[in-house]
Amino acid sequence: MASSAKTLFTPEQYLSLERQAEQKSEYFNGEIFAMAGASREHNLIITNVVASLHGQLKGRPCEVYPSDMRLKVTATGLYTYPDVVVVCGEPQLEDQEGDTLLNPTLLVEVLSSTTEAYDRGEKSAHYRRLESVKEYVLIAQDRYRVERYARQPDGQWLLLEVSDPTQTVHLASIGCDLALADVYDRVPLTPD
Repeated sequence: MASSAKTLFTPEQYLSLERQAEQKSEYFNGEIFAMAGASREHNLIITNVVASLHGQLKGRPCEVYPSDMRLKVTATGLYTYPDVVVVCGEPQLEDQEGDTLLNPTLLVEVLSSTTEAYDRGEKSAHYRRLESVKEYVLIAQDRYRVERYARQPDGQWLLLEVSDPTQTVHLASIGCDLALADVYDRVPLTPD
């Protein structure tokens, strides 16, 4: 029995298709992966984080983007859509379309049961290859838990985990604070 050949795409083909598509897709190593929709909790957390950071970044040379800003990890060729991206300084964009960022400072992913392993593992490995990234934040959507990974001067990553709803996570790379009470505002959480 013959197996069917997998169709592979160039980055240029992917971008051409993606810019016309109604739904977002990731791209890696010639393959295009459709992205699933997000839950109410997921969307509320993204909205809360963007609102909090936007307010704190007013008047400063940083921009915050929700999950529609495509990111390219140049070192690995991954094109993806982080849940929240902050870039400080001049944004570097892949081309004149202005829809693919190359130099994020901070990346945030909201974890779900279907994305948690990927966000913690393979995607995290891609993100760590971006020299511009100073912090990577993972936010649970089903309980109070924010994990902040901060790049140290020696290149190692330091983890801070916060699960007390009265606490705040300081994001040194952008000079902002994320209060867990704000992150989880209006998010229905199941008690442990």
